[in-house]
Amino acid sequence: MFNTFVYIAGHYSSAINMAILGTCSSPIMSVILARIFLKERISLLRVIGMIVCICGILLLLSKGDIENLVAFRFTKGDWWILAAAFTFAIYNTTVRKKPAGMHPVNFLFVIFLLGTIMLLPFYLYELNEKGGIAINTENLSAILYLGLGASVICFLIWNKAIVALGSGRTALFGNLIPIFSSIEAVIILDEQFSWIHVISMIIVFTGIVLANIKLKR
Repeated sequence: MFNTFVYIAGHYSSAINMAILGTCSSPIMSVILARIFLKERISLLRVIGMIVCICGILLLLSKGDIENLVAFRFTKGDWWILAAAFTFAIYNTTVRKKPAGMHPVNFLFVIFLLGTIMLLPFYLYELNEKGGIAINTENLSAILYLGLGASVICFLIWNKAIVALGSGRTALFGNLIPIFSSIEAVIILDEQFSWIHVISMIIVFTGIVLANIKLKR
């Protein structure tokens, strides 16, 4: 559901907005869910870090003008990316329940297999209604990257981090994704990059640092 919702949102929202709104809201949801269902401790600095991250998101949405924030209405793409963020937050929480003796590769194989089975009816419907994609180097390269890079390698590393750090703390590092995504969106997609994006990223990065500081007694 997570990847599917992200790809749908991409039809209605910019890559920069998707990166900042989606990856900044998902960690906050993950921390809350981890506290409720896994009883993970939330320190005062982590709460402050979350609040700082939220401020960065609000700055982006308002474009530096409080009137824009008051009049802000979510677009279709924004709702889709928030739905994706919520499903990923659920994943971050439930992955801690993975059987300890299960190999990470086997674990991902089961997840991808079940995901493929669930998506198959929707794929066949779309194939019948809109047709398939063109088989060319560009499309095959994109599919290869999404399947190998953004799925297998990404989730293997992410799951390892969750085991080591906990779901709540690991999720906060997801806020680093907008930094890379915004830069790539400018370089690859020629999207507009303004001082608002720069300041938003600085604020979000500050929030991550605060949330991960451990005070010694």
